[in-house]
Formats: sequence, structure tokens, C-alpha cells
Amino acid sequence: MSRQYDAIIVGGGHNGLVCGAYLARAGVKVCVLERRSMAGGAAVTEEVWPGYRVSTASYVMGLMQPKVILDLELQKYGFEVIPAAPITFPLADGAYFTMWGDPDKFQAEIARFSARDAAAYPAYRAHMLKLAPFMKQLIFEIPVDPGSGKFGDVRRLAAFAWRFRKVGAQFYDIYNLLTLSAYDYLSRWFESDEVKLVMGFFAGGGGANSSLKTPGSAYMLARGIVRDNTTAAGPSGFMKGGMGAISEAIRLSGEAHGMEVRTDAEVAEILTTNGAARGVRLASGEEIGAKIVIANANAKTTFLKLVDGKGLPEGFLRDIRSIRCESTVFRVNLALDGLPDCPSFRPEITGFHYPIQLTIAPSIDYMEDAHAQSRRGQMSDNPFLIIKVPTLADPSMAPEGKHVLSIFGGHAPYTLREGTWDERRDELYANVLRILEGYFPNIRKHILHSQVLTPLDLERIFDLPNGHVHHGEISADQMFFRRPAAQFGDYRSPIARLYQCGASTHPGGGVTGMPGYNAARVILGDRKRWA
Repeated sequence: MSRQYDAIIVGGGHNGLVCGAYLARAGVKVCVLERRSMAGGAAVTEEVWPGYRVSTASYVMGLMQPKVILDLELQKYGFEVIPAAPITFPLADGAYFTMWGDPDKFQAEIARFSARDAAAYPAYRAHMLKLAPFMKQLIFEIPVDPGSGKFGDVRRLAAFAWRFRKVGAQFYDIYNLLTLSAYDYLSRWFESDEVKLVMGFFAGGGGANSSLKTPGSAYMLARGIVRDNTTAAGPSGFMKGGMGAISEAIRLSGEAHGMEVRTDAEVAEILTTNGAARGVRLASGEEIGAKIVIANANAKTTFLKLVDGKGLPEGFLRDIRSIRCESTVFRVNLALDGLPDCPSFRPEITGFHYPIQLTIAPSIDYMEDAHAQSRRGQMSDNPFLIIKVPTLADPSMAPEGKHVLSIFGGHAPYTLREGTWDERRDELYANVLRILEGYFPNIRKHILHSQVLTPLDLERIFDLPNGHVHHGEISADQMFFRRPAAQFGDYRSPIARLYQCGASTHPGGGVTGMPGYNAARVILGDRKRWA
């Protein structure tokens, strides 16, 4: 073997970089291997066209945990968030609903649609904020398998129960978040469908194969409350330099403490001897040895391809093969020679001049119909579109006077009933343009370049299984100790010295840094076993 490390991390997505940066700070000799020419996974900035830098996959910083930002001193390495104007929703009747971050402004906005709901909002907000500490604590937990029967797990389960001893009656609220639909959960508080649409949108538009009325989708309501925007880590918003600036800051932080990152280094096989990982073989044929191997690749790639199922229990393999990861989302990125007109937008009402963040999802029925079509294997006739104009926040992302318009959309299923995505990519783009023209009537004349990423493209480029941005559904049966498989939700695996640190593990996808952070804690706790 050409080199020997303490730890090799397979995949240079942001979680792999986070895990590596924490290990390097602890004195571990670690090497991160990334198959693409840049590290960052789905959190990258790419110059798709000359002068235009695009966050090609993930698009806004909303979930990165402050602890990770502060622990790794990311602000020293270029991590800078630009707060932006709030999200606006054009509704079916032509009105606009602005989702203000300021609670008083948001309550006033709710009052435009329902006085009763405006009166209920403070109690709802207080309720969710009361849940927030427990939900936040959950994402920092190393999942305990209550069914393993192992003494160590029984002891850890008791410790878990002790840490959550003050949850009390809020346990039932957490249970409701894990089991109810977002629509049903919000209906306990609000009467207006417009209010429920805006507050619950990400239950059906956050990258999961679900709708606002899908059981268990209420959990998505909690994702926004587990990040404290008041810490020294700063608020949510657009990243200066695009989402790749997050990954680059993590990389620089790790490299400052000895972490090595190799790009254009595709791993073809995780090498094992006597049931224990001992290194990797690259596609080039090079073999690299290590005391431990940490997989940031998704679970299906790791165990069905890189390990090829060898030496793995059949029950475990069955769980991995059964992970539900049918994506219904796509990306469209546009290079514009200027801002298209948006005549329906009312600056005098919103208080800002242009919809820098616009979500096209006019009604709950619109969202439900889009999801229903995808479940039948059909591309939605009327997809939802999450539109961002990052160049209004950071003009450096495009040539002077030019803009980038970024779209995250759905529902468009990975598995089509008719045709292939390579055959129907242009059809998807035409569909998106038709929807855009309803709000930006002259957008076509401003488009210089376009990039369309179907669910198949997301899989090919970013190794997202079936194009799923979370590596698998965020649902009760695929969370906590069941993520990615029973008895192996603790970042370990059936193969000795092979760990996991990606979005296939707890707490799942999104640019949070948490799988990488939690995995590093487990690995360092095991250090005496592998050092």
C-alpha cells in the first residue's frame, strides 16, 4: 500500500469534511478521498458558465449547526452568511404571502388572511420554541437501539432516558411531530389553508417524497427550529461565495490541523481482512491503508458496491436494500443578462423591491396534485418551484449587471412510468419555463444559459441514491436507531473498523454537519480499540 493513515474517509461531502476536521483536531492522521474534482458533495459552488458561479445542488444556508461552525472556527476560513429578504409565496388568488423571520411582522402578515390564526400564532410559536431544546438535543444524540439486548445499549438507553427526564407531556408533542402529517398538525392551531401552506410548505417541498398531508411529514416543521440563529455563528441566509464556501471553510479548518484532502480520487473498493476494514482501493488501482475507514458515501453505495455485500449479515443487507429513497426533486440553474420583470409582485406591500426568494406553490391542492402525479410515475404538470436569486445578495456570483436564478423543484419522480430522464430532460425544462412565465413573463429573453439536473443527474453527479437529497426518506421508520439499519444506527457497521458519517445516518440530510460531528464523537470514543 502506497500510504498509511489512521483514518480514511470515503467521500468529501460536507459531513465527511466535518468528521475529518474534528478527527484532525484530535490528532488523528486522516485523509479524505473525493471522486470529483472538488470537495463538498452537494454543498459546492461551480462555475457552470464563464463568470457565473452557481450553488448547483444545495442552495441556501439554513440548517448548519452553530456548534459545528464555532468548534471548527469556520468564520476564520471564509464562512460568511448574507441575510436576505424573506420568502414570498404568490397564492392562487394573485395575493402574496411573505414569510417574515420577525415574529411580529409574520403575525401581522397572517392577520391579512385570518384574524383568528394571527391570534393563535404566538401560542403556536411558544409551543414550538418549547419543543426546540428537546428536538435539538435529539439531533446531537448517538442513537441507541432499544432492541439490541446488549448490556452497553441498555446502559446507554438508561442514560438517554435520564437526559430526557424533563420532557414530560411534551413527549406526546414530539410523537405527534413524528407521526402526524404537517397539515393535520398545523390544523390543530390554524384554520386558513394559506397559513398552513406557507408554514408547512417544506413538508412537501423540502426534498422528501411526501406532501403536506403525508403521515409523518410534520417532522419537517421541526427542522427549522433546531437551529438557533441568535448565536455567534450568525443567522441563516445566502452564503457569500455560494454553498461551496461552507465546504471550503470546513476543508481549510481541517487542513490547518493536518487533515489531507484528495480530489479526483474515486474509491472502487473498501478493503477488508478477517472481517475488518484495512483501507481502500482507488479506481486507479492505488491501494491506501488505514486503521479505520469512514464512509461518507450513501449506505447503498457503501455496502452494496464498495463492500459488495461481502461478510455482511443478510438482515443488514435486507435493510440497506430496502431503504426508501425515491427522489422527486430536480434543479434548474439559469444565467441571466438581467432581472426579469415580476409585475404581480407588490414592493409597496412587502417592503422590498424584488422577490429574491420566491416559492411557487399557490395552494395546498396544487402541492397535493403535484405529489399525486409523481406517485403515479408522472412528471408533475405543475411543479412547485423554490426560486432564489443569490446574486441580489452576493453580486460577485455573476458578471457585473448579470444574475443567477436558482430553482429547486418537484415533484418529478426518479422512476418514470414512461421514457427516461435523458429523453425527457427538455420536457422538464419546458414545463419549468411555462410556470416561470406566469410570474416573470419576459424571462425567456433574459436567459443566456441553462442547466437542468433531473433526479438521475443528481444521482450521477453527487452520488445521491435515486437522486434523493436526504439519502433516504425522513420518516419514523427510517430515523434515529433505524437509520440506516437496525442495530447499526450508531455510526458503526457490521464490519469492524468501518464507520459511517453521511446523510444515511442520523439525523439525515440537509447541510447540518451533524452526521459528521456525531460520527467523530463515536470514532474518538472507540479510539482505544483501533489506535
